[in-house]
Amino acid sequence: MFLKRLNEFRRTLAFRLTLWYAGIFTLSSCLAFLFFYVLIADFIQERTDQELLRQVKDFSQILNLRGVETVKRVAVREAQAAGEKKVFFRLLYANGSVFSSSNMSYWQTIDIGQNAIRQLINGSPPVFETINVFGHDHKVRVLYGMLSPQIILQLGISMEGYTRFIEAFRRISLFTMSLLLVVAALIGWFMARRALTGVGNVTRTARHISEGTLKERVPVNTRGDEIDQLAETFNQMLDRIEQLVSGIKEMSDNIAHDLRSPITRIRGLAEVTLTSGQHPDDYQQMAASTIEECDRLLHMINTMLVISKTEAGIDEFEFKKIQIDAIVKDACELFQPAAAQKNINLKCKATNVMAIKGEVGMIQRMVANLLDNAIKYSTPGSIVELKTEPALKQQMNLVITDSGVGIAPQDLPHIFERFYRCDESRSLGGVGLGLSLARAIARVHGGDIMVTSKPGKGSTFTVTLPLVDIQM
Repeated sequence: MFLKRLNEFRRTLAFRLTLWYAGIFTLSSCLAFLFFYVLIADFIQERTDQELLRQVKDFSQILNLRGVETVKRVAVREAQAAGEKKVFFRLLYANGSVFSSSNMSYWQTIDIGQNAIRQLINGSPPVFETINVFGHDHKVRVLYGMLSPQIILQLGISMEGYTRFIEAFRRISLFTMSLLLVVAALIGWFMARRALTGVGNVTRTARHISEGTLKERVPVNTRGDEIDQLAETFNQMLDRIEQLVSGIKEMSDNIAHDLRSPITRIRGLAEVTLTSGQHPDDYQQMAASTIEECDRLLHMINTMLVISKTEAGIDEFEFKKIQIDAIVKDACELFQPAAAQKNINLKCKATNVMAIKGEVGMIQRMVANLLDNAIKYSTPGSIVELKTEPALKQQMNLVITDSGVGIAPQDLPHIFERFYRCDESRSLGGVGLGLSLARAIARVHGGDIMVTSKPGKGSTFTVTLPLVDIQM
């Protein structure tokens, strides 16, 4: 059980983020320590070299002013004052032989560097060497310098104090880095958990939704960071899914309701004909009625498929530049007889030459649906007007106004929903798909439909579509 939980913990994003944070911090700390370590070591060595050079300069001046014997005495006093285990010197002839030195009992393993002497004789500047002394834990910094053309000074200084300082610096740095690594891991874990709180909320909400609770929403903070943006997007997606599910449920209920009536009529007509029909004309009438009901069902199903494909954007439309004014005039001519039959005055105002980019058949179907509704729900002797006019931002409006029964305020927000029919319109036929199809066509062309209405005074439908350059 413990191993299972440990493996699950290792697979969490918070653990990986913490591991990355701690790893990057450790690497950065190591690089910083290495940089300061090299910097301090170079600084100490430079200070040591400067001290050795200063000693050579002082001995050279003493030699020039007071002679070699004075140099010997001063060198011995300097070695004794500093500590014979810390400093030593040797005075050499140009051939490398020693003629004077400090107490070398502690430094007897240090030889004379013949190579350094040759470099000095050949005119090289003072030569430095760092020597590991056998039996000692610390290194020695040795300088070879010319006091005169015949005398060479070998001067050495123990780096024990500097080495101890470096070792202390190393221990303190390692301890500090270890402590900071633990603190960094804890801070990284805290920050990762805090940053991923929103992701956890999204996960819990998704889990609840998978159990069938579409009302759940992810809590959104006010920070406005990426997690909040993810939560907002997820909530918007949930709103859309809930809307689609509600729409599917409503559509299923409406389909069941609208299919039940024609199927019941078909079955009733067939049952009556089979039980009481005695003449071939009865069966012909039953077949004709059945075909009529089937055509109605097929029309409803085909319209539903067109709406679904149009809203989903999966239908392939052949968009091209079309003259909207010509389509409006053709629609008016087509519906003029139907309007005259109801004693309705159909007016058409499409004088402006405007072009849109769209699919001709779909635009014609949209205009026809809207114009058919306007005529259907207008009272005899009233006026139905269809006109085009320019709008703002390179758009145009297609306006259809009637003076019919109008739409009640409680029905107005729902008239574009599938299968929705107002109570006043149920007796006039139709399945409630015409306006839904018109809006789907308008939106797939980059536009939309708006409606204003007053009961008893009529309605105005305004289709807004984007214009294109007529010269294109």
